[in-house]
Amino acid sequence: MKIVPPKPFTFNGDNGRAVLLLHGFTGSTADVRMLGRFLQKNGYTTHAPMFPGHGVPPEQLLETGPDDWWEAVEEGYDHLRAQGFEHIAVCGLSLGGLFTLKAGYTFKVNGIIPMCAPAITKEQDQRLYNGLLQYAKEYKRYEKKDEQTIEKEIIDFKKNTATVLSAIHQLISTIREQLHEIKVPIEIIQAGKDEMVDTDSANVIYDEVSSRQKHVQGYEDAPHVITLWKEKEKVYEHILAFLEQLDWEKRSENDG
Repeated sequence: MKIVPPKPFTFNGDNGRAVLLLHGFTGSTADVRMLGRFLQKNGYTTHAPMFPGHGVPPEQLLETGPDDWWEAVEEGYDHLRAQGFEHIAVCGLSLGGLFTLKAGYTFKVNGIIPMCAPAITKEQDQRLYNGLLQYAKEYKRYEKKDEQTIEKEIIDFKKNTATVLSAIHQLISTIREQLHEIKVPIEIIQAGKDEMVDTDSANVIYDEVSSRQKHVQGYEDAPHVITLWKEKEKVYEHILAFLEQLDWEKRSENDG
């Protein structure tokens, strides 16, 4: 069964402001699509790129890495700039949240919103590995493969996960080392029942960024993919409130 992968999206708002939305590892633009529509209804243009290797057979994910995914972020930012937007905020989930942090010290942005972004890396932490295997199994089931075939393919899949997982651990470490360079307003959102990320990551980010305007908002009962949580509207409203109080008159150059 051939699966049509989710696509990038752009939802045009009318207030002259834009938000770059970034999905998570093994996720897709579907994870931030409803958030994008919500922000559009409130005037914001939203754009979400798809990371290479995502939304396609999991073996293809193992052929990509952080450089490929970051290139998609850069292209997304450039896409909004090409549309004439000078006032851009960045909001991302999980891996997208990690890249939101990198955007905070790389691009000219008005504010950033990392959601469930990892800042603590432990090689012995099995959560990322388990999440990758779960994604691979679910994708293969969605392809209507039988369980015997899936188990055989997963055995081969497991043999090739080390490179991409090591690259993600290195990415987390590298970005953490640069957190002090972030000076733009930042709203850190963390799910209390995050099954993928050490929840103390939110406090690490808060403590290590140099932003004068910074805040952590926790949602005690929320899972990792907080954008699809049953009470996701609370998160959406919170994001909107943060965006609404930003200084949109001038594009920040990471000067706080």
